[in-house]
Amino acid sequence: MLKIQTEHIGNLAILECDGRIVNSDSAFRLRNAVTSEADASVTVLDLTEVHALDGGGLGMLVFLQRWAHDRHIQLKLFNPSSSVRHRLEHASTLYEFEIAPLHEMTELLIRAEEQRSEVCSQVV
Repeated sequence: MLKIQTEHIGNLAILECDGRIVNSDSAFRLRNAVTSEADASVTVLDLTEVHALDGGGLGMLVFLQRWAHDRHIQLKLFNPSSSVRHRLEHASTLYEFEIAPLHEMTELLIRAEEQRSEVCSQVV
């Protein structure tokens, strides 16, 4: 079973995924979580705790990549486990998944926090 916890920092949505994306239930759960973040400018899927990804899960990531692109949302994958990374790398000949390295994630978090601080100071 896939569990997803969402965190918001400004226009950044981070979805921490835990489990396996190996059946339609988990793929649809991921789809619903990502598509509910239509107001985010950047959505990050933290795949640190995802230990398996099958063809259906891969297909859902492709769908979500297109969905995000059509809405001008950056979709980034972060820290996929070795088995998931292997699956993504084999698919990358057909699809370009954006895997964010740690330094990019740090920059995204800093930028989102700065934007949130700016908005908060303008409100006060």
